[in-house]
Amino acid sequence: MQQQLEQLAAQARQGEKEAFGTLIRTHEASLYRVAKSIVHSDEDCADAIQEAVLKAYRSIHSLREPKYFKTWLIRILVNECRALLRKKKKTVPFVELQHARTETDDYVHIETLEIVNALDEDLRIVVTLFYLEDLPLKEVADLLDQPVGTIKSRLYRARNKLADMFNIHNGSGKELMI
Repeated sequence: MQQQLEQLAAQARQGEKEAFGTLIRTHEASLYRVAKSIVHSDEDCADAIQEAVLKAYRSIHSLREPKYFKTWLIRILVNECRALLRKKKKTVPFVELQHARTETDDYVHIETLEIVNALDEDLRIVVTLFYLEDLPLKEVADLLDQPVGTIKSRLYRARNKLADMFNIHNGSGKELMI
């Protein structure tokens, strides 16, 4: 059996499509088991296997030793699974995004903005740039033409005032998100 697989791999390397297809069908179960152990969901397994087979087909000429076809193919699959996981880490499923903000969150956000807008201008601008616009301290200092130490002290005073204001406006004691 091993010798037949080696011959098929050698033929596939020479460009025979049927030999490549036979090799893939032979190793189908192994590919699924490996993919399932890494990505877990059947949909992701199918995607990773499909990409791995496509890459293997396109680069079959780079296979050095036909007897290592299975190892070579599984290495491609593992790399595809890892790439898929990396990509998934960077994305948030649309369903989660839809449910991420509730109506209550919107009211809390509006109330928070109203409270921030009640701050003195020198504190409000620092809070807006640092927390709402997510700018680093150094950039806030450069934008306002102030030393970083001044920005830090304004943020400190603003946080204290905001804490007092939130306690007045939010008798529940819950922490509000800016």
